[in-house]
Amino acid sequence: MKFRSIVLLAATAATLMGSTYMSQAQTKEKTVMVGGAPMYPSKNIVENAVNSKDHTTLVAAVKAAGLVETLQSAGPFTVLAPTNSAFAKVPKDALNSLMMPENKAQLTKILTYHVIPGKWSAAQIMKAIKDGKGMYETKTVQGGKLTFWMKGKDVYVKDAHGSSAKVTIADVNQSNGVIHVIDGVLMP
Repeated sequence: MKFRSIVLLAATAATLMGSTYMSQAQTKEKTVMVGGAPMYPSKNIVENAVNSKDHTTLVAAVKAAGLVETLQSAGPFTVLAPTNSAFAKVPKDALNSLMMPENKAQLTKILTYHVIPGKWSAAQIMKAIKDGKGMYETKTVQGGKLTFWMKGKDVYVKDAHGSSAKVTIADVNQSNGVIHVIDGVLMP
């Protein structure tokens, strides 16, 4: 009986030490808070996004489009991540329609329009804007083009229809790329 208690105590101590070690390792990472949750650079885009209270609509859309596996792959990707309030600007009927299985192709087209191949930091984007004399045009994974520009110190991105979204949180580093949170939904 005494031996069993010692083994149980040792196992409990090892478990507690392991969880303490993990939380200490994670706290040493330079995290960015998004939607009330820390975003860990050691986790991939999907692993982090699911914890953000501000991105539940985006996560649901990524799942509906079948893009989870893609956004968990090695990448690297630069994701322009619209918040729930950005999606709230889209007419509710249109958004509900996009989430239906029969509209998966259209939803995928819109979501991949928010993804740029490679890992582009805010500093790299701002340098490209400066080098481009005030604008930087890039191609998305979907194949369309986005144009980055600045107003004061703020970075904006313009879609194919001329609508712009502001980058509200930049440089949320991930193991397979970077996320820049935006306040609008871009349309190809």
